Amino acid sequence: MEESKKKKKEELEWRRKTWKLVSKVRMESPLIQCITNFVSMDLMANTLLSAGASPAMVHSLEEISEFTPRVSALCLNVGTLSSSSLPAMIAAAKLCSQLNIPWVLDPVAVSASSFRFDACVQLVTFKPTVIRGNASEIISLSSSSLQSSAASMGVDSTHGSMDAVEAAKLLAQTSGAIVAVSGATDIVTDGNQVVGAHNGVPLMQKITATGCAVTALIAAFVAVDKSHALDAAVSALAVLGVAGELGMKMAKGPTSLRMHLIDSLYGLDEATLQSHVNITSLC
Repeated sequence: MEESKKKKKEELEWRRKTWKLVSKVRMESPLIQCITNFVSMDLMANTLLSAGASPAMVHSLEEISEFTPRVSALCLNVGTLSSSSLPAMIAAAKLCSQLNIPWVLDPVAVSASSFRFDACVQLVTFKPTVIRGNASEIISLSSSSLQSSAASMGVDSTHGSMDAVEAAKLLAQTSGAIVAVSGATDIVTDGNQVVGAHNGVPLMQKITATGCAVTALIAAFVAVDKSHALDAAVSALAVLGVAGELGMKMAKGPTSLRMHLIDSLYGLDEATLQSHVNITSLC
């Protein structure tokens, strides 16, 4: 009985936290700079706008020194990484680290090449607030070399999120970042505590860049609550998952789900969100 009461109290607390963060993003409209890949840019921008944040897809190295110090948070996504985009990412991450501006790293297909792997490892040295990837990406990034890393040649994960719990904890401990792993159950850890967000629908995996979009949403949530990055990451994952569940009720396939997901995120109210959010402590 006591255990049931404790669980119920925890669920209510997560619902309260999540709605508070949604409300803060809508009220403060944080400016989120995204240096991201060409495939995901549109969905990331629309996700941020629908959530109440202000997206800025500022990629040019020449603008970083003037623009990045003014942002509320930074989101770096290496999906279409190139020798021309990496210097801007490094410069922006370095500035955020120096100025205590939160930033989030999405190490897309990190082990697809040594160039990509080395770039992500270098970016991690600038102390991201949150690292968000699928299970294979997190396992790969937590390993010490490409030879010992799990195969992750593309953006699709070959592992389930629960397979990456120990790797995520290790990466969090060594990097100092909160680590989030997307999957059937999204997991988030600070290296000790592990929390699961159980929202979302399988068809979201058939929409390009939903993972990228949730990374941007995490950046927006972290921007309004810098002191509780774990809570912000978990809540953002749950919120996009809830929007997917609501959108699925009207969708006929991936294309219409994309549209209804964005609409559902924009229209979320407190009662609907709190009746759907499913976040639990895993350990």
